[in-house]
Amino acid sequence: MLKSALKIAVLFLFVGCSSTQKFSDYSFKTKKDKESYTKAYDKALKLWDVPYTEEDVKTTLGTAHVIIAGPKNGKKLVLLHGMDASSTMWYPNIKALAKSHRVYAIDFLMEPNKSVYTRNSIFTGISPSANEIVKWYNEIFDHYQLKKFDVVAASRGGWIATLLATQKENSINRIVLLSPAQTFKFIDKMGKTTSALMLKLFPSEKKFGKTLTTFSTHPEKISPIYKRQFYLANKYAKSNSSMLKMMPFSQKELESIHNQVLILIGDHDVINGEESIERAKKYLVNSETRVIKDAGHFLSIDQSKIVNEAMIDFLK
Repeated sequence: MLKSALKIAVLFLFVGCSSTQKFSDYSFKTKKDKESYTKAYDKALKLWDVPYTEEDVKTTLGTAHVIIAGPKNGKKLVLLHGMDASSTMWYPNIKALAKSHRVYAIDFLMEPNKSVYTRNSIFTGISPSANEIVKWYNEIFDHYQLKKFDVVAASRGGWIATLLATQKENSINRIVLLSPAQTFKFIDKMGKTTSALMLKLFPSEKKFGKTLTTFSTHPEKISPIYKRQFYLANKYAKSNSSMLKMMPFSQKELESIHNQVLILIGDHDVINGEESIERAKKYLVNSETRVIKDAGHFLSIDQSKIVNEAMIDFLK
């Protein structure tokens, strides 16, 4: 009964919420909503506490918002955030990563953040195909002339990083996957993620708090400033069917990746479990896996010091 209810909820969430809106912005229903979110985004970005610049890159699919930090002569590093988290989510990690790397944090298209989806783009439907996602990121990489760069990616960003790495022609060097979603297997503990589904269907502060407790072992570590932005992202997020297209990668696809990959997963993660780790070990020929103790899906916040040290050591 629970599985059936979850399936219905998932279908309603990812397919039923794709109606057309009059306001000409994909992620926000009104200008007021967008202004409110943008103010929260700007406040959260200041948590980075390092010098940074924000740039908008024109692409065939819309405008990509990119935040750049770190020494100009540093090794190039691309950051891919989790669903609805935006690039501000890296505030507990950016000081460590930008110390010796030139960091390019990219806001994903079709979510509440500062990237803007253009309705007359070449998207074949309401959500982008895998090929269109690859094309979009490659346009950004070409714009910055990124070659042999590293990638750190969280949750859905981890799925995207894996997708990019499966492409025969790519310029990625090393990859760090922080609890990648739907990458090695489907959601591990579906029942425990219902709070996130309910939050998107019926957003409220109470449901948001419950969701944080589900995904984080230490929600008290999350900055109130970032919490506000993340709540508004969940409140305004125009969910679409893109998650339904995030199928776990096949054995053949994973075996085609020869990059050195570090997979970090929290021991209390509701998205990944032992089976994810075993598939990664078995099919990613140059992979390392590590379970971070006392950490959930938000391990980059739950245990930021340990995660930062692991990432920096791997990326040297």
